[in-house]
Amino acid sequence: MLGVLLPGVGYLAAGRRRLGAVVLLVSLGLYGGAAVVVLTRRDQVVAWALQPDVLLAMVVGLGVIALLWVTVLVTSYKMLRPLHAGPGARLAGSVVIGLVCFGLASSTALGAQTLMAQRDLVEKVFSGEGSKSQTRPKIKNTKDPWAEVPRLNVLLLGADDGEGRQGTRTDSIMVASIDTRTGQTSLISLTRNWMRMPFPEGTALHRRFPTGYWDPDGPKEQPNFYLDAMYRIIPAEYGELIGPSDNPGADVLKMSVGEALGLKLHYYVQVNLAGFAQLVQALGGITVNINYRVPVGGNDDKKIPPNRWLEPGPNRHLNGADALWFARGRYAVKGADIARQARQRCTVKAIVERATPQNVLANYLDIAKAGEQLIRTDIPQSILGAFVTLGQRVKNGKITNIDLDKQKNFPNGRNPDYAAMRKLVQRHLNPVKATPTPRKTAPTTPRKPSKATTAAPDLAEACAYNPVEG
Repeated sequence: MLGVLLPGVGYLAAGRRRLGAVVLLVSLGLYGGAAVVVLTRRDQVVAWALQPDVLLAMVVGLGVIALLWVTVLVTSYKMLRPLHAGPGARLAGSVVIGLVCFGLASSTALGAQTLMAQRDLVEKVFSGEGSKSQTRPKIKNTKDPWAEVPRLNVLLLGADDGEGRQGTRTDSIMVASIDTRTGQTSLISLTRNWMRMPFPEGTALHRRFPTGYWDPDGPKEQPNFYLDAMYRIIPAEYGELIGPSDNPGADVLKMSVGEALGLKLHYYVQVNLAGFAQLVQALGGITVNINYRVPVGGNDDKKIPPNRWLEPGPNRHLNGADALWFARGRYAVKGADIARQARQRCTVKAIVERATPQNVLANYLDIAKAGEQLIRTDIPQSILGAFVTLGQRVKNGKITNIDLDKQKNFPNGRNPDYAAMRKLVQRHLNPVKATPTPRKTAPTTPRKPSKATTAAPDLAEACAYNPVEG
């Protein structure tokens, strides 16, 4: 039994000193090498776990090690068992050794299954060398990409291609702007019914829509020109203006949303809302504060009431299905779109908090399976290791919200003030520290800082339990 933990000890006890010494030294060397790599080369381990070829080699290596381990165990037992043992003792010994071998084989199979799940996830979700994108940056320093990108901007899309919909609509659109040095993250939510979305100058789409994406001769409300319709309509009708792309709708939104906010959007992550519940469920659910009744189902336009409500309460643990409705429910909610955007930011925060290393590892097979089916992105495989490191910084950093000021900048979606939004975003991301000028006049009562100089609100405060009527 000691030989299970230290292969070679059984050989030594049986008098096979040379063989036992070699096997024991090899075992100790493997233990020591693994400990050194895990403790001192963490980034390298992460990089290996994100390379499909290396993962396949790990699976093969795991199988070989398990086979050798079982061989050493069985031969050690045969050398050590008494020659005159009775049938009962022999049977008992064989059963014990068989159970131990079964345990080793089961552990190996689980490890191989996890490695293959990781390999499938990397290959199916993340971009390989042959992927096409019109907006993805070219990173030269793949070992330390954040040296070239001090601020990373990622477009987060919630796509709904559910029943009754023609094509895919991106009902949830956010930008996560991340300081790659500190992990401090600012979330910016966009409203789905914005019109006149701009395109960067010099692009074919800007030449086609110089005043933004809308019909100047059309009615006031133009649903086919809403922000949430661009993903499906522009590639279908103006695909030749985009160029080769694995996801032309995402490329369109990266260009347009980036231009609207004055940001360079580097990558996108798209989650299918219809399967969002599966991803949250794989994490074991999320915990949020619910400040007003949130509808589960319902349709305002058709006057169909919801099936039930998520009742207000602090630290409410939601399963996958309820988390989905917490993020998207809008029936009879005051300020439905803005309220939903606020809840979506809180949902992102809750997922970040829930995704601890221990929780992810414990539920990894389910998470990987959900991720394969639900997530699309143009993040390349070559920099996944750097993203894992950045993700830990984000988890330890502060997440804030940048309010685009609906009252001033988009009272309705027909003609949003994108220029004002760009200035607002830059003020929050690059605050200018005011230098106080000494004055000889008598001191006056200090005034509260204006919205223009106030830091973006912390999501911990925005998502706290503060019940209101809704």
